[in-house]
Amino acid sequence: MRLEKTLLIQNKLGLHARAATQLAQLANQFDAKVTLIQGEKSALATSVLGLMMLESSMGKEVLVVSEGQDAEAALAAVEQLIQKKFNEAE
Repeated sequence: MRLEKTLLIQNKLGLHARAATQLAQLANQFDAKVTLIQGEKSALATSVLGLMMLESSMGKEVLVVSEGQDAEAALAAVEQLIQKKFNEAE
């Protein structure tokens, strides 16, 4: 199964080290390959360094592609984390 969804980065600091680490830890819990794509760049959700190199800042849109057995659950979890602004206090 392959699912795609475009999400908006809403937290002030964007996909910085702590947010990227949170996302990577979350993505590792699922039997799915989750990839984030922004413009020309893409990164596996399990790669903290890769995520940081996307340089996703507040207001940027990222395409989240989720493939595999847990594709639906993984995509939902990633979406929830991004919508909750990575649990950051503004």
